[in-house]
This record gives sequence, C-alpha cells and structure tokens, in this order.
Amino acid sequence: MNIPKKRVFLIGTSGTVGSAVLRMLRERGHDVVVADYDADPGNGELRIDITDSASIAAAYAAVGEVNAVACTVGVVPLLPLHETTLAHVDEAIRGKLSSQIDIVLQGLPHVREGGSFTLISGIMSRMPWRGGIGASIVDGGIEAFVIGAADELGRDRRINAVSPTILQESVDKIGINLLPGHQPVPAALVAGAYLRSIEGIETGQTFCVGH
Repeated sequence: MNIPKKRVFLIGTSGTVGSAVLRMLRERGHDVVVADYDADPGNGELRIDITDSASIAAAYAAVGEVNAVACTVGVVPLLPLHETTLAHVDEAIRGKLSSQIDIVLQGLPHVREGGSFTLISGIMSRMPWRGGIGASIVDGGIEAFVIGAADELGRDRRINAVSPTILQESVDKIGINLLPGHQPVPAALVAGAYLRSIEGIETGQTFCVGH
C-alpha cells in the first residue's frame, strides 16, 4: 500500500526526540518543514519561539498550508513542591501547555482537511515524582486539552498527544536513570508514536511510550 505523502510542519528537531521524528518522517517520504528555537534565519532556517504568539504566527505565515503539525518541545522548571512558586507554575504553563495550545489555535487555518496536530506531554501526568509538580500540571493539561479539542477541530481533522517516559539516550548521556524502576525507551520508539498520530486515524488520544 502506498503511503500518502503529507506536508508536515515539525516544531523542534534539534533535540533527541525531534531529530528522531524528523528522520522517521523523511524515511517515510513525507515533506517536512522544520522550525527550531535556535535556527538561523540568515541561513534560510525557520526560527520559532513557542512561548511567543507573534513568533508562532510568523512561522505559520512562512509555512502556509500543511497536512500535519507536530511539536516535540516544551520547557518546564523542575522543583520540589515546597520550593515552587506561582511564578514557576506560570513558567511551566507558558513553556509547554499554553504554548502548545497556541500552536493548535493558530494552526487551525493552516491545517488542511483530514490533517492532524500532535503535541507532547509526558509521564509525569500519571506518575508523581519529587520535583515534577510543574510537569504533572502541564502534562495533564495537554492531555485534557487533546480530549476536549478532538471533537471541535472540524474538517475531519485530528489531534493527539505523545507521552514518553525517560529516553535511553538521556540515560546514556547523563549516566543515571532519573526514574529508577522505569524502563528507558529509545527515541525511535517515541518517533513511532508521532508517526502513528500523523499517518493514522485516531484522535483525542494520548499515546504512552514506555509507561
């Protein structure tokens, strides 16, 4: 069976997950347009700061219409509860939750009929861990947003989240498993969940990888 070629706007390709998603999508023959925070516009690269609505709008204006939007990035401060302030919570929300919601809201005019959005959440939505309160808040919020938005996208469009556990590449890099008792997964396995969302028919789902 031939794979329908899609034009995919992939946000975040310099990290471990993003680079694995990019590689897998290109291997499948998709046309991938990439944007990164550290991109160099002088070299024709598309820069995006997902915490800046104007930056998101500018990126979409440059990209035009696509079949799919996928985000692999989000930044959350990790602090124990007794050290967490409301400012830290606001930072977490802007760094990963409201920023990805903004990507969807601004992306609605750009995603074609039958297209999709894929966001990133994480294991902390289901697993408490010291220092992970900010991640628990935003990961759970992302997954709730996906459920709520799925039936309202219109034009047969879909939305899902990918929720990975700790990456094997991260464990190899830092030399310790920060989630003892949890089996690390390779980034390629996480990329497979993105592919499932982009090429599949499911919507309103969170694809858990490794948990």
